[in-house]
Amino acid sequence: MSESPKGAMKPRDLVALLDRMTVAEATAMDIDVDAIGRAIDPRKVGRSDLSTMLRAFHRLAAEGADIKLSGMGAGTFAKLISSASTEQVQSIMVDPDLRVRILDEVFRRMSTHLRQDRVRDLHAVIHWRLTGGAGEGGYDRYETVIENGTCVVNREMTEQAKVTITLSPVDFLKLISNNASAPVLFMTGKLKVRGDLAFAAGLAGLFDLPRA
Repeated sequence: MSESPKGAMKPRDLVALLDRMTVAEATAMDIDVDAIGRAIDPRKVGRSDLSTMLRAFHRLAAEGADIKLSGMGAGTFAKLISSASTEQVQSIMVDPDLRVRILDEVFRRMSTHLRQDRVRDLHAVIHWRLTGGAGEGGYDRYETVIENGTCVVNREMTEQAKVTITLSPVDFLKLISNNASAPVLFMTGKLKVRGDLAFAAGLAGLFDLPRA
């Protein structure tokens, strides 16, 4: 999709175009997911438009278009979350398929944001419990194993956790996109920690979190 149509389009019109787009049209237009993300200002679209945009990406990819959420840069995603209202982020997280796709993509990227200078000799297992999920106890669960300078993600809990962190998916997205403070979330009861509190307090420092 070239720069001039995007520049001439209002954000809501761009979202509507994506929502009704066919695979053939998407292929012909050579859509750039990151460019579209940069063109969308959440403050100028409706409550459900962000989820509509992301759902359109998911649908077109499932139908065979070469459109992947991984094509959206971390900074672009952080900008979207930074500008989005809580209601807009919630509208993404209430769609079960979209929620899992977004969370899977975020966790998949963790290894690329790991700060090698701080994890070289570290072995640590973190269990994440995201409220309102479809798993046991009403949580979506992820395990991140930091070892040998990598961050391996599992959906099954394979090791004893150094720390278990529980929070809502909305607060999680804000946290990992540098739009929320872990200490503030903890002090207000929105983030719960079980295990090594000192390690949990420094966990964000192990990653080079994207900024809007």
